Amino acid sequence: MTVQDVRAFNRFYTNVIGALDYSRHLYAPYTLTESRVLYELAHSPRTDAADLRSELSLDAGYLSRILNKFEKDGLIERTPSRRDPRRTRITLTAHGRETAALLAERANESVGALLATVPSAERPRLTEAMSTVRELLSDGRPPRREDVLLREPGPGDLGWIVSRNAALYAAEYGWNADYEGLVARIVADFAEDHDPHLERVWIAELDGRPVGCVMCVRDDAPATARLRLLLVEPEARGLGIGDRLVRAVIDFARDVGYRDLVLWTNDVLSSARRIYQRHGFVLVAEKPHRSFGKDLNGQDWRLDLHGAPE
Repeated sequence: MTVQDVRAFNRFYTNVIGALDYSRHLYAPYTLTESRVLYELAHSPRTDAADLRSELSLDAGYLSRILNKFEKDGLIERTPSRRDPRRTRITLTAHGRETAALLAERANESVGALLATVPSAERPRLTEAMSTVRELLSDGRPPRREDVLLREPGPGDLGWIVSRNAALYAAEYGWNADYEGLVARIVADFAEDHDPHLERVWIAELDGRPVGCVMCVRDDAPATARLRLLLVEPEARGLGIGDRLVRAVIDFARDVGYRDLVLWTNDVLSSARRIYQRHGFVLVAEKPHRSFGKDLNGQDWRLDLHGAPE
């Protein structure tokens, strides 16, 4: 392979993506770079200007102009960070989330149209080729925390949540199919009837594949949200994904006005319990039970969102 081979491929791929953008006005009324900033804000649980500059390799002045435009358009709010007053915390408004979701929908439609031109039998080859490019050009480095993306679920992701929960808990704890049935009901209830303003699912993605998930849904108690189905794949542990997913739920629940955040777990899930404790959850009740083919000790945890640190 020569330099010219790489440049030729770059020209080809740029033309393909450019054609999709031009024909569908993918990012209008925003530029590609502005859309990248908006996408990052929509998929990172906590983002400030310094994070954005580092993640997207943007000049400070250029990023400042983009953020000024977003603020003028009502897409973002900027406040001093409580952790470090020298830094500025940037959050999307409701209008900002709607705009980000619209751009993501357009992008999904465009990529879907591109994939539709590839015969089904050839798609595994395309996936393998793309993975090979990523692997070879990453210089064999291990995955980093910044390589993990938190995003909305796409087609097939809800099914993945059911499948991976069932397989992982069977392998690690010996739970039977009763647990898969429980997860399937939780996911089906969300898919069939949820309020997108008050309930949400996050997928953690690494190298183009899902490696974690969590869900925030309304609880029966007033002004209370429930955290459900936190999961991180074994090969992706150690990257802080569990902490990021729980923090995403906490920030979302607080921002939309919930007063309390609750969850139910079992004491055998020690790693998850340590994450909950780090984020301020308090154990309020526990009770032994027989479920999923095992004798377990169930636990109820609660977080006061008004008293929890940001």
